[in-house]
Amino acid sequence: MLFNERQVREEVVIALAQQIMIAGRTAPKAKGVDLLEIVVLTGDQIGALAQAGREIGKERELPFFLRDADNILSAQAVILAGTRIQTLGLNCGYCGCESCAAKLENPQMPCALNLTDLGIALGSMTAQAADLRLDCRVMFSMGAAARRIGVLPECPVIYALPLSASAKSPFFDRK
Repeated sequence: MLFNERQVREEVVIALAQQIMIAGRTAPKAKGVDLLEIVVLTGDQIGALAQAGREIGKERELPFFLRDADNILSAQAVILAGTRIQTLGLNCGYCGCESCAAKLENPQMPCALNLTDLGIALGSMTAQAADLRLDCRVMFSMGAAARRIGVLPECPVIYALPLSASAKSPFFDRK
């Protein structure tokens, strides 16, 4: 049997995206509390995400949202990683509040440790993508687009990690 790389590329990237999601799941978490949600979008779901990004870009007059929305259309898969918000009882003050109890009185302020855990997971996932020789780029803009279309509704903070296998990374040297 003969397989041409062009014919199996999308299927392979989707399989590798599953490995990358596991790298995010196994990344260290503060107090071992796992508040992350990680999903992968493909096909028409990527198109819907791009459309939401375009809408935000036009409404807020943010050209980089338009650029990123067009950019993810070159991806074979887009991983979305978000965090639920929960205080961890450490009273560390990193969120700007004096204590976790005070933070609960300011629900619009996320727990800094939840955000740190998300950042560590994103770093682990981008490292795994690099090890697998996939092109990727962390995009908060398309995370905002994911929020708009209701992906990961329990997560107020979401980042996107588009994945591509092509001759040249579509995520760098952008307009």
